[in-house]
Amino acid sequence: MPLEAALAYLRGAASRKLPPVVIIFGPHAFLREYVLDSVVRAATRDGCQYRGFQIGAGDDYGALLNELRAPDLFAPKLAIACRILRSKRDRADDAEPADPRSPSAGGGEPALIAAIETARGPGHLILLYEKDNAPAKVRRAAEKSALLVECRRPFDNQIEQYVQVFAHSLGLKLTTAALDILIARHGSDLASVVNALAKVTICAEPGRAVQPSDLDEQGARRMPEAFELAESLARGRTSAALAQLGRSIALGRDVFEILGVEIIPTMRRMMIAASMLASRKSPTDVASALGVSPTSGLATRAIEGARRLGLPRLERAFWRACKLDADFKNGQLKEREEALAGLLLELMESSN
Repeated sequence: MPLEAALAYLRGAASRKLPPVVIIFGPHAFLREYVLDSVVRAATRDGCQYRGFQIGAGDDYGALLNELRAPDLFAPKLAIACRILRSKRDRADDAEPADPRSPSAGGGEPALIAAIETARGPGHLILLYEKDNAPAKVRRAAEKSALLVECRRPFDNQIEQYVQVFAHSLGLKLTTAALDILIARHGSDLASVVNALAKVTICAEPGRAVQPSDLDEQGARRMPEAFELAESLARGRTSAALAQLGRSIALGRDVFEILGVEIIPTMRRMMIAASMLASRKSPTDVASALGVSPTSGLATRAIEGARRLGLPRLERAFWRACKLDADFKNGQLKEREEALAGLLLELMESSN
């Protein structure tokens, strides 16, 4: 069979019947893995049972060939995927090709070539070379009946086609505006494109085309970024902090992490700043005590929060936060989200 580019294979994968042997290679690592996953899924849909092998430096193909030769009562159709690592070197002193059905056949590349030439199904042998090219002898043997898929970096005019193929494989239909946004954001980073589309599938409505707003992760679906809650707390944004707290917990963030990584350290920095400002120290001295640059956002927000809240309130809230942390870990408090929200309200009740 002729050599195919990854895009050509993926566009026709749904309607294609897999040949007995598929060989994947090329310099684009993500495309190699994506094509392998597509081939394996097609084979398993066809009733094959998956087997995986990995061949590295010093390994031969003996175990792989034994799996090909040995009948399996529980899996009459096998999809055997073998990953040949970049560290695997072709050996020029391999013996002459052996009959792959013979028990005495070796485990070198000639035996693998013979297995490729005689493969008739009903299962599938899938070889993925983590190299720019498959060995020349393997390619010549595969040209008769196997499928060769080359995974190269996409040209600029192919990116739109790749995005459409990825979306179709996930059951998504993209509007023109959503397609343009994906290309503008990620360009030729195909892994990021697939990741963004996979996130959309979590909340996608069946039959509805993907809109640009679906790619923005706005509203209640979006997980707040790390330290976004801490920034709202330092800036005195009560409503934003409470909303971020609720979304974080609803989407799986741990209460101990939020309290110990964001809330308590933020309070500690503001307490240090408030104490030093009360002693008539300069903002530069505060930044030095915090171990950051005077122009750092951490120092600026700590000083702003210290001036807004004052040392007495910060001390009361800090010790309450420490007690909450201990009560959470000892199992004495069950309503953890409510307790954290109450702490934030008490700290920020008159800061706005």
